[in-house]
Amino acid sequence: MAEEIINRVAKSPLINIDLEEFYPNGERVLFDIKDWLFESVILKEKDFREHVKNHDWSQYKDTYVALTCSEDAIIPSWAFLLLSAELSPYAKKVVVGNLELLETVIFQEIIQQIDIESYKNKPIIIKGCADKPIPASAFSFLIERIHPVAKTIMYGEACSTVPLYKKKKSL
Repeated sequence: MAEEIINRVAKSPLINIDLEEFYPNGERVLFDIKDWLFESVILKEKDFREHVKNHDWSQYKDTYVALTCSEDAIIPSWAFLLLSAELSPYAKKVVVGNLELLETVIFQEIIQQIDIESYKNKPIIIKGCADKPIPASAFSFLIERIHPVAKTIMYGEACSTVPLYKKKKSL
């Protein structure tokens, strides 16, 4: 009779954290104001406010928006604040910057809301590969969040991990 194969990884106390599982649904939008500038370089307040007034902001319902200006123009901070005020009733999140910054902010908020009690004194593996755009800083945020409670933190897959942290034994 053949011996039963036992999956020791499945029976171990290891906890796998896959940041991709935390990735929130919603379209990411890069909102570039360059077309609302005079000759693509000067923000004229009256014209800019007219664009804001006539724009259909409802199209950004349930999206994540990064506000930017791809032209080398001096944009007063109130301009981005005005856009944020218009977007806030519709968008899930608005930042001034690029899409990478947007993802970073999204993940920072998500990771801050993680209940870390279930990770207390447990060995943790943070999964490295993802199909979705997980910003590199999200992994740092996660380590910072679970570090105080985890027994060990590793990176990779259960079959091939890189040790990152091991709690020192108490005397």
